[in-house]
Amino acid sequence: MKRLSVFFISILVSYVFMAMPAYAQNFDFPFNDTMTTDFGPAFADILLEPTNFLPCVGGPYALCYYSGPETETCVVAPGGGFANCKCFEIPYGLYFVDINAILNLNIYIDTIEQCGTDGSMCQLPNSAPVCTNINDGTFIPGTDMISTFSFDCIPSEGIGNTNCPQDQDMQSLYAGCMTAPCTRTAEEGIVNCLCPTFDGPYQIGLNNQSCNLGSDNLGSDMVWSAAFNPNDTGTIPTPPIDECFPDAPESLGGCPLITDAIPPPPPIIDCSNVCQEYEDCQVNGIELGYTCDATLCTAQCNGRDIVGDACSGLQACPVTAIIALEVAAGCSCCASQICGCDANSATEQMIFDLNMEQRTSDIIPQCDLNGTLCGENFNNGISSTCALAPPGAQKSFPIYFLVLGLIAMRMFIRRYSG
Repeated sequence: MKRLSVFFISILVSYVFMAMPAYAQNFDFPFNDTMTTDFGPAFADILLEPTNFLPCVGGPYALCYYSGPETETCVVAPGGGFANCKCFEIPYGLYFVDINAILNLNIYIDTIEQCGTDGSMCQLPNSAPVCTNINDGTFIPGTDMISTFSFDCIPSEGIGNTNCPQDQDMQSLYAGCMTAPCTRTAEEGIVNCLCPTFDGPYQIGLNNQSCNLGSDNLGSDMVWSAAFNPNDTGTIPTPPIDECFPDAPESLGGCPLITDAIPPPPPIIDCSNVCQEYEDCQVNGIELGYTCDATLCTAQCNGRDIVGDACSGLQACPVTAIIALEVAAGCSCCASQICGCDANSATEQMIFDLNMEQRTSDIIPQCDLNGTLCGENFNNGISSTCALAPPGAQKSFPIYFLVLGLIAMRMFIRRYSG
């Protein structure tokens, strides 16, 4: 009964601002054109308060935050109902969904029933139904991925705010890309997202930008991928007071990496469950939780392919205990170290190789920052100086055995020589 009442209320308050976008007809899903806020429908990407952002962990997903002008253009399609936007493909990580901008009506209803209309009841990662639908590919069937927001690429692309008021004399179109469907292109790492357009005021996520992009070299109008916060308090997630986002940049409210002084597990955490999740999620003998942790929290936009190699497949595995530890401990990519979980040899080698790839791409791996998640190199018989275990933890052949052996040999030589 509650579900039906929410559904009928949504239908009653809806107002169709434009024809249903073509992709809603091409893909089999119920398009959400309801007035999710007083300022516009779902495809207007309206933000009213920080809890509107629902945190999720998984992938792949698209990042359209920088789309608009060259080179990641947003070109308005004939008829003006949507734009083709070039967006970054992100293989795995922490991402956020604006609860007011969920384009699948059924999933929107499921989400507000569980999370509240403001999202305040789903502020733990992957606690909102929409996260599951995006991660398992059921949000909009037939797409390669869904557009969301994430902190990926901020170090190279930047972040900021430019207000674009509505022009009374002409259209002020922008592309509302949140939860839009996306498909891969021939250009590696770039996807095409079909983003509904909306006429109204908006904010660009970069400083000092021109609101009017003009036309591309084919004469088609270009628009920004944007959102609107009528309170003008920004269009990016902010953590609650005295809390942080695991696996996000520390400068933007993310939890820090652990230091070389590894803390004990929080009392509410059962480390056996944490280590079991690491052990259970394997692809070709590689334990993905370890490889992902080794690369994810130091990744840069130019190393998205490395994160893809390290993390792809993890979205299909349960990581509830791992996330719970990171939230409780307030740290990023840290669960295996805190619980002292042991990776297998194939995983250790993979971590070693991934760290080398990051260094080649001028990315500093976590190994070089805190001495953890370094892996071991078995290919040439020489092990890495840093292992997965915390500093000081026993290796398979502890050093003190070697010392004792040398002492015994010296005593033997002294006793029987001459």
